[in-house]
Amino acid sequence: MTHEAGTTALSRGVSSQELGRLVEQAQQGKREALEELYLLHFDRIYSYLHMSVGNRHDAEDLTTQVFVKMLESIGKFRWRSAPFSAWLFRIAHNLAMDHFRASKRWQPEEEVPEPDPGDGSAAEEEAFESIGRQSMLELIQKLSHEQQQVLTLKFVFNFSNAEAATILDKSEGAIKSLQHRALASLHRQIAPPESSP
Repeated sequence: MTHEAGTTALSRGVSSQELGRLVEQAQQGKREALEELYLLHFDRIYSYLHMSVGNRHDAEDLTTQVFVKMLESIGKFRWRSAPFSAWLFRIAHNLAMDHFRASKRWQPEEEVPEPDPGDGSAAEEEAFESIGRQSMLELIQKLSHEQQQVLTLKFVFNFSNAEAATILDKSEGAIKSLQHRALASLHRQIAPPESSP
């Protein structure tokens, strides 16, 4: 199965009912359904892991591991706990964290405080309006790893706060706080320096 085939499957679009049917068939061991799920999710999982670990070789290895784990664990998947894509991304995230722990290149942030609801929302919106996607990907490299993860899941892969919380094994409040702090940091990076009076 090729990277291009994954792109083709994604471009056709699949309804939630069709995805549910595929998952059900995959849980029954039907090879065609498993292959289709692979094709539908390969590109996003690979892109996420490539952004997470920063090199193609490790991303390819980890992507393979994600789908091996999917094969091993799909019988345990339940819709009530998370959408299927969030479940797959959770597997990918856990593998990426294992990779970082083995290489001792990442330390989680300390307890994340809840954001002040009235603080900085305009700055967050302004940060996003001021920079394009490519600039964002360059700028987020300067953030903490957990802040990068939250922004990547939220704004590159379009997961909700609840889904990002499931993937990263955090509370929704922690996701909101990490997002708030990350966007405030981005705003500081891109805001023009104030001129002296």
